[in-house]
Amino acid sequence: MKKVTMLALTATMLVTSLNAEEKKVEVQKGIKMPYMAFPMKPGKGMYSTKGKCNMCHSWGYVLNQGPQSKAFWRKKVIKMIDVFQAPIRNEDIDEVVEYLYANYGNGEEG
Repeated sequence: MKKVTMLALTATMLVTSLNAEEKKVEVQKGIKMPYMAFPMKPGKGMYSTKGKCNMCHSWGYVLNQGPQSKAFWRKKVIKMIDVFQAPIRNEDIDEVVEYLYANYGNGEEG
């Protein structure tokens, strides 16, 4: 009798769980994420940097770093290339770093 009761209880829990999951999906289908624009500061290298960085993430990621040193930006750009395969050629690294530092730098080189 205990086995039958446990089996019935387990089956009931499973059906309840599946119904709850179906309802979650229905609710989630109606959710719309708001568009958030993250404007870039105009400057030399802006369009090139935008094209390279925004292929993988929004500009908000850059803004969240806060003002940083030139060395920080260089390490960040190289990390994006090495770890995440960012589409930045070696000859374009300096241009991207200069743009980031000139517009989102803290005035420190190192």
